[in-house]
Amino acid sequence: MPWRQTRDPYSIWVSEIILQQTRVDQGWSYYLNFIAAFPDVKSLAAAPEEAVLSVWKGLGYYSRARNMHHTARVVMERFNGKFPATYDDLIGLKGIGPYTAAAIASICNDEAIPVVDGNVIRVFSRIFGFKEAVGSSTGYRKVFEKSAGFIKHSNPGIYNQAVMEFGALQCKSRQPLCDQCLFQKDCYAYTHNLVEQLPQPAKVVARKERFFHYFLITHPEKGILMQKRGAGDIWQNLWELPVVESDKLMEINEAIELSGLPIDKSLTRQFSFTDHKHVLTHQLIRARFFVLPKAKLMSNPVPPLKWQNDPVNNGLPMPRLIDKYLKNI
Repeated sequence: MPWRQTRDPYSIWVSEIILQQTRVDQGWSYYLNFIAAFPDVKSLAAAPEEAVLSVWKGLGYYSRARNMHHTARVVMERFNGKFPATYDDLIGLKGIGPYTAAAIASICNDEAIPVVDGNVIRVFSRIFGFKEAVGSSTGYRKVFEKSAGFIKHSNPGIYNQAVMEFGALQCKSRQPLCDQCLFQKDCYAYTHNLVEQLPQPAKVVARKERFFHYFLITHPEKGILMQKRGAGDIWQNLWELPVVESDKLMEINEAIELSGLPIDKSLTRQFSFTDHKHVLTHQLIRARFFVLPKAKLMSNPVPPLKWQNDPVNNGLPMPRLIDKYLKNI
């Protein structure tokens, strides 16, 4: 992996943020594209936010990209453009928590601070019989303190990467390779037949259900009518189709009335719609897409509505739900 061939804190930071919510096989190409577009913190700080979101397009959890953009600008101001490598400097930056700060500081600055992620928690919970639930503060502290006792006797960067890799490749969440494990005789979970039970799963958080109604309105010359989402909600500053939210799925005329869009209702008999479900970490989006192939606007659209020509191929930053829908049609 390219981020394992460097001790550059900027490159390590980029890889860690991308891999927070992304599998390695998917994140690999995004890492290469991101580094190609923004090879250093200076280029990232100088880029407009929309350019950053465009490169991030398809990864989801866009707050990660926005936080990175913000942090790059802070680094230019506070650290003279040199990305920090010490835990104390890193932990104060937006989007960098204890895990990411420890990873960068140990790999790039040889600081003996253990990383604690899902893989590390699984390894230590099984080997040492920790029965606290994933995500609990008690469980985190137990793993951190136990790991801290080992890391001070090792090369910190190699140690942290080794424990994470061991969890990802050997002590896997499903079908772990216990028969080939060097800790087999000492593993509490293996010797007590608790491999499938440890670590205890995190408490399930109920997802909030939301109902979005989108309108696909096209113009033969101007393209697709779209709008940029505002602050304070999911998909901040990303482009989407005109939308109205309600507490249930609605029919076309009711949705148009609530949306305030200047659509000629006499043409709504020609519409079609499809329903889609989109699952986020804490939200379930039920989306209904109304297609109005001959929709006639009674007046010109006003901001935040704007015509976008070929948004899919032009790299317009969009939520995955909208990007996938437009690609399919």
